[in-house]
Amino acid sequence: MASERELSRRGFLHRGAAGAACMAMPTIISSRSLAAQGRPGPNDRIGIAYIGAGRRANQLMKLPPEGRMVAVADVDLRRAESVASARQCKAYQDYRAMLESKDIDAVFVATPDHWHVLPSIHACQAGKDVYLEKPLSLTIGEGRVLVDTVRRYGRVLQTGSQRRSMAGHRFGCELVRNGIAGKIHTVIIKNYPSPWRARFAAQNIPAGLDWNTWCGMTEPAAYHEDIFIQRSRPGWISLQPYSGGEMTGTGAHGFDQVQWALEMDHTGPTEISVEGGKLEPPIYEQPEDRARGDARCSGGRRVRMRYANGITIRLEDNGPEAGGEFIGDRGKIRIGNNVVDSNPRELASIRREELAVRLPDIDDHIRNWFDCIKTRERPIADVEIGHRSAILCHLGNIARWVGRSLRWDPALERFPDDEEANAFLDRERRAPFTLPAPT
Repeated sequence: MASERELSRRGFLHRGAAGAACMAMPTIISSRSLAAQGRPGPNDRIGIAYIGAGRRANQLMKLPPEGRMVAVADVDLRRAESVASARQCKAYQDYRAMLESKDIDAVFVATPDHWHVLPSIHACQAGKDVYLEKPLSLTIGEGRVLVDTVRRYGRVLQTGSQRRSMAGHRFGCELVRNGIAGKIHTVIIKNYPSPWRARFAAQNIPAGLDWNTWCGMTEPAAYHEDIFIQRSRPGWISLQPYSGGEMTGTGAHGFDQVQWALEMDHTGPTEISVEGGKLEPPIYEQPEDRARGDARCSGGRRVRMRYANGITIRLEDNGPEAGGEFIGDRGKIRIGNNVVDSNPRELASIRREELAVRLPDIDDHIRNWFDCIKTRERPIADVEIGHRSAILCHLGNIARWVGRSLRWDPALERFPDDEEANAFLDRERRAPFTLPAPT
């Protein structure tokens, strides 16, 4: 694990123009797979592998024409073999063995949240580019380690915040950036729940599943399908220690839209507060749907964040899902699920051609990643962007866990003089699933 000094280093921070789709970065790429000019030749294709073969990975398997799927790895070997058979590629249970393949140029990491950062680091060390599902990290500390690793090895990492490549979200953010609603003072987003806990009776581990490795850095729990399956009763996405709950699940989209629209990709809020006192996440002994746990971990615990320029983010029950409502001195612009509306209504009726500030015309998130693999430029949801957006999710959870107002330093990525809060910046990791030491 990186030391505190390493986590606070800022030598790799990108402080270029917010929202830029591609920026220059070091050129390190397989000469076998790409032509000499950095673009595929007529017979060259980019070898793609998948770490994780579940629901989300299968949704990401429609590749551009120059991509070819060559391998898939999953702790559930039967699942990996099923996907590999259907896609006519090679199956692995150990992704580290897969990364040794010279046929692989880039990987998708579509695993549970507690398995996002470590395989992404290993992929960078193996010379592979990465498409990493959101949220980028399970903790703020490991997110910074990943940013530094991507920069150190000169890799291209696209965060799976695909709303940056959706026309409705882009147009809404352009309206905000062009001042169509006036000077923004408040942003309202969904009051996303924090995670809760489960202690279920053990079930038999399915044949072919390496449950110990699935648990990874966390202390092994008894196997139960309602932990293993992402959205079940309730599934790992709602549970500590595997996820930050919907605060980091769908919330990663909402906070990312706020950062993008407000041109805050390089920074973050400086103050966080919460209603309702300290949250003690409940522990449930029997499987059930998310409703009760989510209500317990969000109801009456609305979070507020404030940027140094005075703009406030308010988490409200009626906030838009995966977007935000931006309130200025001339009206409101509401962005959610690729739809934009406004009050007064004419604010959202402006033609895009009339706007002075334009965001990149990118409508295919995977296509943008492929383009940047070839050009060695930074993608629209570069690793630093994904890290900064994930930080806001983590800040919301930490504020609930300590139950009081906090000050945050977005440059140092620490809470000044607050060791209780700083204890949540990272977590202990079980060997051998620790982060590699910096080199």
